Amino acid sequence: MKKPFEKPIQKILPLMIAALCSGAATAADPADSDDSITIYSRMQPGAVSPELYRPVAGRNYSGQVPGYAIVRHDRSYDIPRGINRLRVTDVAALIDPTTVTFASLDDPRTRVLEQSFQFDLVSQAKLLQRYLGERIIVEQPRGDYVDQVEGTLLGAGDGLTLQLDDGSVQAIRSYGNVRFSQLPGGLITKPTLEWMLESPAAGEQETRVAYETGGMTWWADYNITYDESKSCSMDLSAWVSIINQSGASYDNARLKLIAGDVNRAEPRRHDRDVVYKMAMVAEESGFEEKSFFEYHLYTLGRRTDLPDNSTKQIELFPTARGVDCEKELVVAPPLTMPWRGYQQLDQEYGRYGRGDVNVYLRFKNEKDSQLGMPLPAGRIRVMQSDPDDGSLEFIGEDVIDHTPRNEEVLIEMGNAFDVVGERKQTDFRVDVASRNLWETFEIRLRNHKDEAVNIAVVENLYRMANWKIENASHKHSKENSNRIGFDVEVPSEGEAVIRYTVHYWW
Repeated sequence: MKKPFEKPIQKILPLMIAALCSGAATAADPADSDDSITIYSRMQPGAVSPELYRPVAGRNYSGQVPGYAIVRHDRSYDIPRGINRLRVTDVAALIDPTTVTFASLDDPRTRVLEQSFQFDLVSQAKLLQRYLGERIIVEQPRGDYVDQVEGTLLGAGDGLTLQLDDGSVQAIRSYGNVRFSQLPGGLITKPTLEWMLESPAAGEQETRVAYETGGMTWWADYNITYDESKSCSMDLSAWVSIINQSGASYDNARLKLIAGDVNRAEPRRHDRDVVYKMAMVAEESGFEEKSFFEYHLYTLGRRTDLPDNSTKQIELFPTARGVDCEKELVVAPPLTMPWRGYQQLDQEYGRYGRGDVNVYLRFKNEKDSQLGMPLPAGRIRVMQSDPDDGSLEFIGEDVIDHTPRNEEVLIEMGNAFDVVGERKQTDFRVDVASRNLWETFEIRLRNHKDEAVNIAVVENLYRMANWKIENASHKHSKENSNRIGFDVEVPSEGEAVIRYTVHYWW
């Protein structure tokens, strides 16, 4: 049978469902819902996979989002007297059903007898499986017309297999629409929470529904605009990035972020949730911090929307401008101490090395610099303005750890182009019988800049625990139990040479 179409069909039509639902009615979700969300994060600072931002159609990345949230809905429902069922449909798809709670704020006598989370959502594949042995209508586009084939569905795998009214069997490989008489029992169109309630009285009751859901996380990002035109200074801004892939949208919601090391009992893993630690006093529309148990709680001073499958950035604190900072050049060979109880007697270990001159940016997290609040761990990006055209150019990024107030922040930027360091062993003597070892090093620093530079040289004393420095050419400081440091000024187009001997014994 052919039926004319008003317009030509340009592509395979989507599945159309003519559904007649039966069973208990689902309670309508009120428009005056008061939602609040508290987000916990396990996001490691650093680059974020684009898959977290942009889920590909047909592939669900929500389970990979390293975080979770506690969601609370305050709503009014008209609840009949006696035992009845209440269904709520606009909830997250990644609910942990064991965390769901329901309470009447108006009548504490209202009891929950049963609760369930229904997530067997309707889909074309599930409908076809449920309709095996039942009659369906299959529509096949033919140019400006469509053929309709009606019969009993025998199979739904690679195409459809129908038994027609005359007893013949037809295999259909391509089709447009499939029409069903009704929606089979047990299938729903949205994730649904259902309660069996016992209410002592009929009427409207203010209720609170709370649950934990996956698919949500947050982290901190910092942006620096660096300026060394007169003296080293910078502007620092900070943002909170939030991903919502929970399967639900939250409109005009109250937002809170929990920062701390929250332990969770995992069925297969026994790790801790790494979240951010910070404290601040923000403007009314920004985040306000307070201590909460042994963590920090950050409450946004206004409501916000968190649509499903979205990433949103919110200012963490107002931009701090003109923050004093310092650029540092550092030479630090990556040599480490041997295992405890073992002496490193190999002469070749650390004998030669071309030491890259690392560039760092340092600033102090103090109130005088418009900062002075604990900074959460996060990625920090540094830009510098090109004076010729005013454009901002990227010059480096790093990950900072949790930084308390009045502590220094050190950002690794990269390697210096015009400053070169070389390190070599010039003498080595070991006396196993007396358990003594002497090692002499020479470190050459060459500066090809138009101005003098200061370079910090860090030396790891890696052979054994007992040591002392002899015959050092420059003043040195003891950084820790196996590290010393030199501060050297190298003139423009000049060279500085550091020599020292370290005496080990065991």
